[in-house]
Amino acid sequence: MTNRQIKSLTCIAVVMAAGLGVLAPTAAAEAGRRVHPGDSIQDAVNYARPGDIITVMPGTYYENVLITKRLTLRGFGARTVIKPPVTAATPVTPVTPVAPVAPAPGASAAPVAPGAAATPTAATAPSGRALACSQADTGICVMGTAEQPVVGVDIRSLTVSGFKRNGIWASYTDRLSVQRVIAEKNGTWGIAQERSTRGLFRDNTARDNVESGLFIANTVDREGGATDTLGAVVRRNTLTGNRIGVTVRRVRNLSVYGNTLTGNCGGIFVVGDEGEPGAGDMTIRNNRIHENNKFCKGNSRLPDIQGVGIVLTGAEETVVRSNDIRGNVGASPLSGGILLFKSFVGATNTDNVIRDNVVRDNKPADLANQGTGTGNQFVNNRCASSVPAGMC
Repeated sequence: MTNRQIKSLTCIAVVMAAGLGVLAPTAAAEAGRRVHPGDSIQDAVNYARPGDIITVMPGTYYENVLITKRLTLRGFGARTVIKPPVTAATPVTPVTPVAPVAPAPGASAAPVAPGAAATPTAATAPSGRALACSQADTGICVMGTAEQPVVGVDIRSLTVSGFKRNGIWASYTDRLSVQRVIAEKNGTWGIAQERSTRGLFRDNTARDNVESGLFIANTVDREGGATDTLGAVVRRNTLTGNRIGVTVRRVRNLSVYGNTLTGNCGGIFVVGDEGEPGAGDMTIRNNRIHENNKFCKGNSRLPDIQGVGIVLTGAEETVVRSNDIRGNVGASPLSGGILLFKSFVGATNTDNVIRDNVVRDNKPADLANQGTGTGNQFVNNRCASSVPAGMC
C-alpha cells in the first residue's frame, strides 16, 4: 500500500470518528431515561432533570407516580400499564440532586439501570397537597403550587387502570399535555385537572370510570367563580362507559371538539353556579355524541342521569355548534339531545348559541330550553322535537 493510500484511509477514519462523536450524544439525548419492568417510575422521575424524557418500557408497574417538575413521561400505549400498588402506598418524596451540573451540548443523563438509582445528596419534600394526592390512590399526580405552577409536563402513550380515585390528577399546572393515554376503571375521574391553564388533552381514551372520563374544573374543594383556562383544549378523545364523558365545571375560555362520546350516562356537561365570573365563553363543536344511555343513580347534586347528550347549566356565552347528537334516550330530567337546564343553585343560562347541530332521535326531546335564562339562540339545527316547540 502506498503512502498516499495510507494517508487517505487515515483521513477517512478521522472523519468517521468525528461523525460518530457528533451523532452519539444526539442519539443518547433522544433516548433519555428508560424504565424497565421491575424498576420504579418514581425513582426515574425523582432523579430526572427538568426537561428530561422518561420512557417507560412495555410492562405492568404497580405504583403511584408524583410529578412536580417539567418532564416528559411516555410509554407504549396499552402495553405500558400503571396499576395500584399491591401493598399500601407509602409517602412519595421526590428527590433533586444538589447543584446539578448542566450537561455539555448534546449530552444526556444516562438511562436508569434496572433496579438502580444514583444516591442523592439532598431531598426536597413535596407539599402537603402533593403528598396527599400521591397517597390517595391516584395513578399519576402532577402537582404545582399557587406560587409556582409546574409548567410543560407531557404525559403520553400509557395506561392508568384501576385506581381507587383518579387515573391522572393535575393541580396548579400550565401547559400540561396528556395525549394517547388510556384511563380506565378508576374510582372517580379518568383524567382530571383543576387550578390550571393551557392544558391539552388529545387522542385519549377514558372508559368505565365511576365519574367523568375527563374533568376540568376551577377547584374541587370549594365554591367560587369560574377561572380562565387561557385556551385549554379537549380534542379527539374517546369517552365511553363513564358516568359523564366530559365535565367542564366553573371554567372559561376553552374548546371541546372532535371527541367521540358513547355509552356513558351523559355526554358533555358544562356546569356553572352563581359565582362571578360565570362559567362559559367556550366552544363545543364537531363532537359525535351517540346513545349515552347507561343509567347512573342521582346524588345530592344531580338527579338520575341517563340518555344525556349535552347539558348546559349556569353557563354563559358558550357556542355549541356542528355536533352530531343521536339516540340519547332516558327518563331523567336531564335526558335529551341538547338541554339548557335550570341550575339547582339559581344560576341561569345566558347568551349561549346552539347552532348547526344534527340532533336526531333523542328523547324526550332533541332540544330543550329550561329555566329563566335570556339571550340564548337556537339557530339552524336539524332536529325533530323541541321543548318548547318551534326551535327545530
